[in-house]
Amino acid sequence: MLVNLTDILANTRRDGYAVGLFNCTTLEMTRGIIAAAEALRSPVIIGPAESLLPGATLAEYADMMLGIARRASVPVALHFDHGFTPALVEEAIDLGFTSVMYDGSMLPFDENARRVRALAEKAHAAGCSLEAEIGHVGSNGSAEAESEASMYTEPAEALAFARESGCDALAVAIGTAHGVYAKTPKLDLERLRAIAAVCPCPLVLHGGSGLSPEAFRACIDGGISKVNIFTHNNLAAARAAHAHFSENTGAFELMPHIVEAVRQETMRHIRIFRSDGRA
Repeated sequence: MLVNLTDILANTRRDGYAVGLFNCTTLEMTRGIIAAAEALRSPVIIGPAESLLPGATLAEYADMMLGIARRASVPVALHFDHGFTPALVEEAIDLGFTSVMYDGSMLPFDENARRVRALAEKAHAAGCSLEAEIGHVGSNGSAEAESEASMYTEPAEALAFARESGCDALAVAIGTAHGVYAKTPKLDLERLRAIAAVCPCPLVLHGGSGLSPEAFRACIDGGISKVNIFTHNNLAAARAAHAHFSENTGAFELMPHIVEAVRQETMRHIRIFRSDGRA
């Protein structure tokens, strides 16, 4: 069943679990993620990011994912992740995405809040939720180097931003980074707890791929309600295709192997996030 982000995250902090956003780009990945959520009776969030649009247009992703989300037997939010371009965020809302993220984290505080507020008004009118980011979670190149260079979120600014922007969820920078870690990241859990103590809206952890189960759960216990995962599932899909490919293997024959690999990897994270049995 298709729901928005506000609905899917409503009880997370109270009940001590988080819901995974599993970015997906293909039918096989989407099917694997939904199958995992249904098997474990977990709510789930799916969808592309702006950086993944070279693979397909927003309309093409919506055509594929909306029907699958509506038919699912568990709550599913269709999310447009890391939208840097306001026009694309607006397009996702118009296409029926139930959750969007506008990432203005590199902008000055006031400009970020102003843009988020304008987009949140449009999203809310359509029954869609809006996620924002304050501080900056690094990406590209060496993830651990980016982590050290990230602009960390300040608790007082998080509270002020949530109030001024009208966002429904807030991604915070506490030491994670997008990509594959070459060494264990240094998570600022004290900072996270301080943010959660003052910020009423659900908090989001980006750059999750590669964290240990213990680190994930420490973040969830510290106030995280949503965790973003892409790299692990993307690599699982590619490895499954590679493992089962031969000169006589067609794309169709690879599909069930990719679906199953993504299903298993997603189930592993669902259990770590403690969202199993919450649907």
